[in-house]
Amino acid sequence: MENNKDILKWLNRDISDEELLRLKENEGFDTLEKIAHYTSQIETPKVNVENALADLKLKTQNKTKKQKVIAFSFNKVFKYAAVIAVLLTTSYFLLYSNDTNYTTEFAETKTFNLPDNSEVILNANSNVSYVKKEWENNRNLTLDGEAFFKVQKGEKFTVNTEIGNVTVLGTQFNVKERANYFEVKTYEGLVSVAYKDTLVKLPKGTIFKVVNGIIDTNTTFDTTEKSWLQKESNFKSTQLKFVLKEIENQFGYTITTNNINLETLYSGGFTHLDINVALQSVTIPLQLSYKIDGKTITIFTYDQ
Repeated sequence: MENNKDILKWLNRDISDEELLRLKENEGFDTLEKIAHYTSQIETPKVNVENALADLKLKTQNKTKKQKVIAFSFNKVFKYAAVIAVLLTTSYFLLYSNDTNYTTEFAETKTFNLPDNSEVILNANSNVSYVKKEWENNRNLTLDGEAFFKVQKGEKFTVNTEIGNVTVLGTQFNVKERANYFEVKTYEGLVSVAYKDTLVKLPKGTIFKVVNGIIDTNTTFDTTEKSWLQKESNFKSTQLKFVLKEIENQFGYTITTNNINLETLYSGGFTHLDINVALQSVTIPLQLSYKIDGKTITIFTYDQ
């Protein structure tokens, strides 16, 4: 039991040189030092280890029918210290790692304000996350999906995606990041886009797009054209597979195809208000047909 007291004093930074030397002679002290080091790197509520172990001992005693006193060995105390370290570390990441999240389901959009009053309109099947307590000094968020941003002027504002990053000071822009597709449109001000080794400045009315790892050569768009903000999606020379994926996002259907070339380029758009009108807007120009069965859509050629 003498070693256990030394451990508790050491964890509470209240140990003499003589007691420390005695403790270091025990097997497993190196591992105990590592646990103490890693837990010291995170900001967590202070834990009175002695009280915690006393409570644990009391509960153990209460569960024993004969009220048998259980002596704690060095190894057992070490195990309890390890458990406490894991719990503290887990709590830190749950509480402080990207602690604010906004998510939309299929066929859903959401509007919300960030701590600096910048506005975000989140498109269907998308997610935005950021660390609220760090926002004042670090306007940095992560986007998975698509969102329109109205950014208040101030310090650097960064949108991180798996494919590329977007940086502004204060402007209005749209970022879309889906599987193998990355697109940034500037509606106001100037936007900086970083993609691999490429850094592009986008003034109003310009677009930066990467499809399947290749930068698209189309560099402008009409800022007055309707967008998903007006319940309408528009495309310019876009592969059919991305168009169909957007229909899935906006309506919540699963789309399958039968002998269709998904690399076919499509220019046009569809409404978000009616699934049949949307499908006809895409299939008729491409001379395709479709069938709806429950929540599944099958697209095929006229002759099938």
